[in-house]
Amino acid sequence: MNRFAIVLLGLAAVAPALSLSTARADDAADGQALIAAADKARNPGVPFSLTNLLTEYKNGQAVNHTTLTVFAKVDPASLQFRNIVRFIDPPRDAGKMVLMDGTKMWFYDPASKASVPISPQQRLIGQASDGDVVTVNYARDYKGKVIGEEKLLDADRKERDCWHLDLAAANDDAVYSRLELWLEKGTYYGVKSKHYSDSGRLLKIAYYHKFEPALGGMRSTETIIIDAVDPKLVTTMDNSNWKQQEIPDSWYQRDYLPRLKVE
Repeated sequence: MNRFAIVLLGLAAVAPALSLSTARADDAADGQALIAAADKARNPGVPFSLTNLLTEYKNGQAVNHTTLTVFAKVDPASLQFRNIVRFIDPPRDAGKMVLMDGTKMWFYDPASKASVPISPQQRLIGQASDGDVVTVNYARDYKGKVIGEEKLLDADRKERDCWHLDLAAANDDAVYSRLELWLEKGTYYGVKSKHYSDSGRLLKIAYYHKFEPALGGMRSTETIIIDAVDPKLVTTMDNSNWKQQEIPDSWYQRDYLPRLKVE
């Protein structure tokens, strides 16, 4: 997506003119079942790794970037994903890591060999937080209800028939206390989401873009995150190099982080 398109999408995301009509949802539609279907469409069913390139834009100009490798696998006890995020670039950050296991998230710096607790909502770069780059199962952490059915413009300005869902945190594991999520009917692909703080303030708006085959499904390879207050502040997350990978359980122990070596 070029810089001009990023600015236009950012402005449109908060423009009242984009409010589309909402019809009454089918009474048979089950919010929790739709969330589970969305999880299945979003997440591979095997342990995996991917490369995540984050780029921060201001007024359509790229001003910062970070490259990460994410390693994720489901914990069979909690049915939630466990994540290791390893910093690759820029060189000053290489080797730093984030560990997320359930409600706990730590940041590890090899310079000090110390790991400190952090919040999933802590900003990583631009509009992207630590909790945005990890893999999660929404059905595990949220209770959802169907708000309605909408015709929504996606990141390419194409009209999509969507379910509009409201997700409220069901436990302390949830990265956000509340989400709004628009899912395309039939595919259950995420089209758009809104993310709220614990106080109920809208933090950011995200569009899911560029769906490509990866690990047995069509995955969104780009997420466009727009600041809810200033739409000229945009961060893109580009996922690539998806690989099925066996990941040792030992990686997800805080004390193991200083010894974790990734080829």
